[in-house]
Amino acid sequence: MTQIKRIGIAGAGTMGYSMAEIFAAFGYEVLLFDISAEQINKAQDFIRINREVEVEQNRLTAEESAELVQKIKFTTEMELLAHVDFIVEAIVENIDIKLSFWSQLSRIVPEDIVLVSNTSGLSITKLATAVEKPERFLGMHWINPPHIIRLIEVIKGEKTSDENAKIVIDLAESVEKKAVAVNDTPGFVLNRIQFAVMREALHILEAGIADEAGIDAVMKYGLGIRYASLGPFEVADFGGLDIFHNISEYLFADLSNAERDFGKMKELFEAGHLGVKTGKGFYDYSDGKVEEVIRQRNINYERVAEALYDRWDQSEKMNEGSE
Repeated sequence: MTQIKRIGIAGAGTMGYSMAEIFAAFGYEVLLFDISAEQINKAQDFIRINREVEVEQNRLTAEESAELVQKIKFTTEMELLAHVDFIVEAIVENIDIKLSFWSQLSRIVPEDIVLVSNTSGLSITKLATAVEKPERFLGMHWINPPHIIRLIEVIKGEKTSDENAKIVIDLAESVEKKAVAVNDTPGFVLNRIQFAVMREALHILEAGIADEAGIDAVMKYGLGIRYASLGPFEVADFGGLDIFHNISEYLFADLSNAERDFGKMKELFEAGHLGVKTGKGFYDYSDGKVEEVIRQRNINYERVAEALYDRWDQSEKMNEGSE
């Protein structure tokens, strides 16, 4: 891990450019690749927005922000990734496109560098079939927006070596992330929980129990506060397992068990309304609202993170001291 100085990132979308910022902030040189020059330009614009927020919030000086940006280079030439020490792929979440990408890239990069995919839930074992020397390949699932949220799921495929998994965990920790080892399964852990929530939210919306704003308010001002501080098993322990058992006895049967996308999300997707990226989703982001909502989201996330992470760090240090 100490030999990793230059990070290659494939894919300059939301996740890719945010990862670039993180690695650069911790002193790594970054090469951000995308086949689209237009996407590269968008990534540069969004990095500018993120940097402005950091300076406005007094988290960095303007000089420090400029120095960070200088560590990030941009390219549309895949061949240049042959000259980095570690590669993160963050391209479109499509198994065939990812397989094609890794089939090409793993044959032009050095055989001894670790390769990771930022897939949100595709099989690492399946993706590894396209990789030369699959023992060096694994999943490194960052959470959006990765320049603020600390969690990284580290996923071993069937052929991933323990040594290379340790390198990825160490690298994550070097940029102050919380690395969680996860076995390869569809959706890993975060998205299995996230989409269970999304499925029920769609069910509630479709049944007319509450509208989008009401459902979001329940999550933000109720469950969000709980789950920012405690995990689901901790919440159950504090609430009382007798209470949770009794509620589950009558409620589980009434929850959605849909096996396919449905309801308003399906309708919006089929209409091409994809959320912030297209200016419309469950909410309307037209008339120049996109930049402002991204900026406000980042400010809100930063406030929550600032309130929680220092306490978590202190708690972990106390736990380490008692072991």
